[in-house]
Parts: sequence; C-alpha cells; structure tokens
Amino acid sequence: MTMEYRQLGRSGLKVSALSFGAWVTFGKQIGDLVAEKLMHTAYDAGVNFFDNAEVYADGRAEIVMGDILKRSGWRRSSYLVSSKAYFGWEDDKPNQTGLSRKHLYEACHDALRRLQLDYLDLFFCHRPDAETPVEETCRAMHDLIVQGKVLYWGTSEWNADQIKAAYEVCDRLGLHAPQMEQPQYNLFHRSRVEQNLAPLCKSRGLGTTIWSPLASGLLTGKYNAGIPQDSRLDLPGMEWLKGMVLGADAPKRFAAINELAAIAKELDTTLPRLALAWCARNPHVSTVILGATRPEQLTENFGALEIVPRLTPDLLRRIDSITKPVAA
Repeated sequence: MTMEYRQLGRSGLKVSALSFGAWVTFGKQIGDLVAEKLMHTAYDAGVNFFDNAEVYADGRAEIVMGDILKRSGWRRSSYLVSSKAYFGWEDDKPNQTGLSRKHLYEACHDALRRLQLDYLDLFFCHRPDAETPVEETCRAMHDLIVQGKVLYWGTSEWNADQIKAAYEVCDRLGLHAPQMEQPQYNLFHRSRVEQNLAPLCKSRGLGTTIWSPLASGLLTGKYNAGIPQDSRLDLPGMEWLKGMVLGADAPKRFAAINELAAIAKELDTTLPRLALAWCARNPHVSTVILGATRPEQLTENFGALEIVPRLTPDLLRRIDSITKPVAA
C-alpha cells in the first residue's frame, strides 16, 4: 500500500489520507506498549497525522502519545499532532471547560506539556460554546497562532452556521480563520458532511478530519451478535456511545451491514476496508482518522486505499440504496 497525501482544505498542509487517533484507546483501553506499536505501525505505513484531545482519558492519552513521540526519534517535520479543547480534564470548576480565552490558553499549554511539543499543528474547538462570544474564541485562537503555539485552528462537531459565524468574525477583524472541521462521518452518519458542511468545503476550502468512520465498530460487523466483552461499547463511561450506535435503528442497520458485507465479498475485501474506502472517496474528506487496539487491525485497515478506485458509480449507488434509509 502506498499512502496518499491530501491538502487540508485550501491550506498548504499535506495530511495522510488515513490518520491515527487516540480516542478511547490510549491511556484507557490499551497498554502503553501496544499504543507505541500502533503509532509505529501507522508511521511506518506513511501516516503523518496523530489526533488527540485534552479530554481523552482526562489528559492521559496525550501523556502516552507524548512519551512515544519523544522516544521515536522521528523528525518533527515528518508528523502532525492535534489537540482539542472544550470538555476540560481537571476538576470541573467554572473556567476549566469551554472556549473562553482563559481555557483555550491553558488547554493549549497543558497539551503542549503533556505531548512534550513546542507547538500543535492542529488545535480544535471540540464543541461549540454557547456561553462564550465567538469573537472571543476566534481572537484567542488567532493569538495562539501568532504566538507560534498553534499552526492551524479548527472546529469539531460545529454546524455550518456556527462555522460561518466564526468566518464572519475572522474576515471582519483580519484574524486567522478556522481551516478544518472534525465531524463524525460514516455510512450511517452522513448528513452533516454531505449536506450541511459541503457548501463550506466548496466555497471556503474547509478541510475535514473525520472521526468514527466505522461507526465505533458497528461497520466491522462485530456487534451483530451482541456486544463483545472489553469492546469499546462495553467500556464504563461509554453508555452514551452505546446508545448512539445501538439506537432504535439498530436492527435495520444490522440488516444493512449484512448487505454491505456481501458487496465487500464481491470486491474480495473486508467490510471495514469497504466502509473506510467509502469515506476516503469523498472529495471533501481530507483525512480519515482510524482507531485500533491491535497493530494487525490497523495494517488491515490501511488496505482501504486500494479499494477507493474500485468504487464505481454503480457500486456507490448500491451502497447508497442500502445505507441512506437508515443513516442520520
């Protein structure tokens, strides 16, 4: 497999089409040695973007990743690292969450300390904050860029109107504008990317670093017969995710998964590779963030890029007919 690199929206930054994230796994579901093997497997395959956030394992995920990066010996110019701020990681006191100037400043510096880095390549506002004026957030992110602590800033799980409001402020005040959005995107969660954000991707060159391309494992088929022990949906604290993935439409989605598995078989590939290839084929997707608990799992998923050119218009129409009726 040869890794593909794409522009992050209209920026000059090149990001690997498949990237690797620490959500749920680092500092929580897997040991540090496994995390190191996963990062090296990804880097050796050409992955140059590693995604993280302050809230992942309450900061522990960034500590684990930072230790690995320090030991790796990789040149800083060869990889990209992100963090995200909003949910906080401390004691839930008034200013330890949100998108205020204070929290963004402190969250950035805490992330740099945990990751043992001089700067963040990407820094995301992890959710919109109704209690903070968007102008305050935009100015704070602009200032972090001017200070050299952040290279590009963006949003995660913001809708188009919220991002447009940030663009308006940045255009009016001459500030660095958001460059990327990190939305959930998969065969069962499509409308935010395909309908709401697509116009901004076209008009403003908004890049996307998508998460949950396998619907938290649903699109591997492993939940069709129940929830395996120690799987992501079986973890304490993940009840919200379990409810989202295995909601009222679960029986219909399981039926759709069986039909998708049949298409994967026709292509002589696996269901996860098909689902990942479907995400990667979208021209508005800058990178698909992968998660894994085993190096072998990660290596298998890298084969998705070989499937992308085989997704013909007829095949995509078949996939749409299966998934759109049960997609959000």
